[in-house]
Amino acid sequence: MIITRKKASADLPMHDMLAEPITVAAPPAADGRLIRLSAARPGDRGTILEVRAGVRSGDHGLSVEELERRLLEFGFVEGAEVEVLHEGAIRHDPIAVRLDDMRIALRRRDAEDIWVLLDAR
Repeated sequence: MIITRKKASADLPMHDMLAEPITVAAPPAADGRLIRLSAARPGDRGTILEVRAGVRSGDHGLSVEELERRLLEFGFVEGAEVEVLHEGAIRHDPIAVRLDDMRIALRRRDAEDIWVLLDAR
């Protein structure tokens, strides 16, 4: 997640000098196709390029920082191999993924914050 800081001012209390998220473009793709994990379908495989929680307040019930921390703790880190194994019957949610040697179920709205470079077929 890329952030900028508000300029410190003598008349602002410390709690008002919080980080302001900014929107940035997707990371560049070298080979293959760069997509969000939420857009992947069963059978798609690739490498995680970035985990960047968005600024969609209220979508997750968590703060942006908390969601990003949880994804990283699950193992969704840069360079990890990921494969979509299965998707739910209703609205294709949740999805089951193989992350290196683990299997994890994940809501699509949480998977939206994970950028994957798909393997060339």
